[in-house]
Amino acid sequence: MPPTSVETPTDTDGVSLSHGLKQRHLSMIALGGVIGAGLFVGSGAGIAAAGPSIVLAYALSGLLVMLVMRMLGEMSAAYPDSGSFSSHAERAIGPWAGFTAGWAFWVLLCTAVGLEGIGAAKIVTGWLPGTPEWAWVALFMVVFCGTNLAAVKNFGEFEFWFAALKVGAITLFLALGVLALAGLLPGTDSPGGSNLTELMPGGGEGLVIGLLASVFAYGGLETVTIAAAESQDPVGGVARAVRTAMWRIALFYVGSMAVIVALVPWDSPAVGEDGPYVAALDRLGIPGAGQLMNVVVLVALLSAMNANVYGASRIGYSLVERGQGPKALGRVSGGVPRVAVLASSVFGFLCVLLSYWRPDDVFAWLLNMIGAVILVVWIFTAVAQLRLRRRLERETPERLTVRMWAFPWLTWVALAGMAAVFVLMAREPDTRVQLYSTGAMTLALAAVGYARQRTRERR
Repeated sequence: MPPTSVETPTDTDGVSLSHGLKQRHLSMIALGGVIGAGLFVGSGAGIAAAGPSIVLAYALSGLLVMLVMRMLGEMSAAYPDSGSFSSHAERAIGPWAGFTAGWAFWVLLCTAVGLEGIGAAKIVTGWLPGTPEWAWVALFMVVFCGTNLAAVKNFGEFEFWFAALKVGAITLFLALGVLALAGLLPGTDSPGGSNLTELMPGGGEGLVIGLLASVFAYGGLETVTIAAAESQDPVGGVARAVRTAMWRIALFYVGSMAVIVALVPWDSPAVGEDGPYVAALDRLGIPGAGQLMNVVVLVALLSAMNANVYGASRIGYSLVERGQGPKALGRVSGGVPRVAVLASSVFGFLCVLLSYWRPDDVFAWLLNMIGAVILVVWIFTAVAQLRLRRRLERETPERLTVRMWAFPWLTWVALAGMAAVFVLMAREPDTRVQLYSTGAMTLALAAVGYARQRTRERR
């Protein structure tokens, strides 16, 4: 059976998703979506392993992400759909591929909601000792579930202000860091190049660890292509967001890593204990740096929770509307897939409970299972783009408002880069289990998806 055609979904009563996201919402989602909790929380381990070469690691993984976003932008501008890469994979490869990519990503997002809720609760209980973590997680889940149940514009407003705060904070950080390095910040002596005398202290192995840490810090960029389907100008919105991805990644990720390793010795205990951004602000003599960064990290975590509840509900809704899941999840009311929002929130809260009940086996197994899902999604995206681009050029070239650079060569380069990351994960003991667990889940989903596809063909 050839790959199916996927149309803009509507529910069984003919009610479709609303188009309540304005261009300012989409622009800020695209801008702030680059600044995830992984950047603030996870970069310390990468710096400790790679030293100043973490800048190279983030640059290399950033190039890979730029290529993926360009491919995704090309397909999403041609076929705006809340299923994003899952719909594109179904259209280009077959229903089994859309099923596999979509449900794997749904599990990833829902689990991430729980993890982010736990992280946010730990920050708040640090400010308010004696209050139970689970109560804060429950509060956050209720707030963002309610926000996403009401209307898509509520999600857009929350993300607009969350993103504005994140962008403002990291822009201020970069400005202060550059001034300090130039010797223009009062009361601070420029370290010059004293912290950059040993560029690869961990050798090639340290660079590999930093590279793997940086790859997964970029997760979440896909949300803008999901949200674009509910904007007032889906094609133009996703095109503008993707075209600005390069400078955003270069500025926020690579730029901030460069500032940190120039300001603070890479082997400073503060980098791992307090976090790299706090260590850098302390080096600048900023009073209350730790609490300031805790506020920023809290905002990043809450933003990620909000975005992941939204993304999971839309991916789940799109899958159901394409006949890839239980029909109840596809019900739309007031332009919102409310059952999908509830299901995604409940699964997220279940992950929180598992972290308390069975942290050493069930929850650890779940974390390993989603460890490399983003790479699986990227591979489906690249293969789908290779196939859809030829079809678009042949049948509807006017839809190619965004084009992948140097097609097909850079698409193949991206696939080679993804394969290289898989090989590096297999070499590292800490990531090998994640690779195998994710592989097992992917194969299981693919088997179920293929069986469903064959059953539908026979019918």
